[in-house]
Amino acid sequence: MLAKRSLTLSCRKAHDNENTRCAMYGVTVSYGSAERQKGILMITRRQFTVRTGCAAIAAPMIVPRHVLGGEGFTPPSEKITVGAIGVGGVGHAHLKHAAQAGFEIVALCDVDDVHAKKTYDFFPQARRYRDFRELLRTEKDKVDAVYCGTPDHTHALITLAALRAKKHVCCVKPLTRTIEECRVVAEAARQAGTATQVTTSPNTGEKGCRITELIEAGAIGPIREVHLWSNRPAWPQGMPSYPTFKDAVPETFDWKMWLGPAPAIDFAAQWPEGSCIPEMPNLNWGGRRVFHPFNFRGWVAFGTGALGDMGCHHINIVMRALKLSYPTRVSATTSRSYAASFPLASIVTYDFPARGNLQECRVVWYDGGLRPPAPKELGDRPLPDEGVLYKGDQGVMLDSTILTPACAEKFANLPKTLVRRGDTFAEWMVACKGGEKAGCHFDWAVPLTEFVLLGNLAIQTGKSVAFDPVALKVTNNPQADGLLRQPYHNGWSLL
Repeated sequence: MLAKRSLTLSCRKAHDNENTRCAMYGVTVSYGSAERQKGILMITRRQFTVRTGCAAIAAPMIVPRHVLGGEGFTPPSEKITVGAIGVGGVGHAHLKHAAQAGFEIVALCDVDDVHAKKTYDFFPQARRYRDFRELLRTEKDKVDAVYCGTPDHTHALITLAALRAKKHVCCVKPLTRTIEECRVVAEAARQAGTATQVTTSPNTGEKGCRITELIEAGAIGPIREVHLWSNRPAWPQGMPSYPTFKDAVPETFDWKMWLGPAPAIDFAAQWPEGSCIPEMPNLNWGGRRVFHPFNFRGWVAFGTGALGDMGCHHINIVMRALKLSYPTRVSATTSRSYAASFPLASIVTYDFPARGNLQECRVVWYDGGLRPPAPKELGDRPLPDEGVLYKGDQGVMLDSTILTPACAEKFANLPKTLVRRGDTFAEWMVACKGGEKAGCHFDWAVPLTEFVLLGNLAIQTGKSVAFDPVALKVTNNPQADGLLRQPYHNGWSLL
């Protein structure tokens, strides 16, 4: 059925289903919106088909890959093979989901043999690598797609290498660690023309679609404020500097490859007994580890903090439902902050301009145990550990639950009008086989990623940030502007 869906589109069907996202940097990124404001308009695969004569593929057919578009094109009749890079952490669960979606995992790459063992054991047939460049060279004709599940600071290097090899790519969120990287990766994806995806909480699932339907129907009236919060960090943050001690690097771990383009520093395995640093956050899932595994997230050189970890998940649905693009101003209030690490807690405020018939909107992010004031509609019930609160002129909504009784009753039977899609990897599979783009393809992921990165610039500098997304410049904060582009080290290069 998937092959038929991908290869037997008539011109009329392709036109009727032309409800794909357009990336319009600097003004609007919308899902199926009639707005077409000034910016860069991307043409989808389906639009290209319609405009170049889709009658040629109106009849069912199954042909070899080399006949249909050469390298980078995967006919629906073939299995999609995956080479996975960074498989010891979140990659373990992701690859299980990918396999369930129908991907064939044929190659695995990780710098830590011990950390990756559970994934190696789960996919014993997969060939193993330590260096992602070797995987791409050796598996050139054997993998159709690449999964990147490494720490944030190496996302750009790996996704760029895969895109330049004309592979489909799925990258864990956030797409990149810096805004310059984000733009370079997005351009490489456009040139590659392959299927891309970022592992955010999908806005095309039941919850995302329902929230969008309710907001577009005016269930709580025009929305002026949105509050997002997370229980992260669940790892140490607020460290004043890198460790002053160092540990021997295990033979099973390649520290230099793990560092990649980050500044060269000594390896440190664990904080000493009695150190208060691992106990600083409210949660601590990474134990006393300093950098690897998991605790890289709190370090500015390697991670993107609590906002980078969970902000992409929470803002994805909000961006679709409220047609958000870029904020006019971002500001932050934090606990004590240091250059080396993200603070223990922060509140980041984003002001968005009016969009078409939508009014100005303020979005506020909270982490480190901080939360917005609970709405009176909750009564004595506490806010959940994580969530999204929408405040409209007529009511309040917590995620997809309307808390205002009159509004809840009025819109209880609102029809479902949006198409519910599969999960992250099911969407990516459809895209890899020539169907509709994945819900968080790289063009959609650019403003999503830059939402969290702009917030981090305000956190790091302690000053407000006004960002011009077209000129790629922070106009009011020279320090933040300097952080848009950051140097690569150890012989690595972004370009």
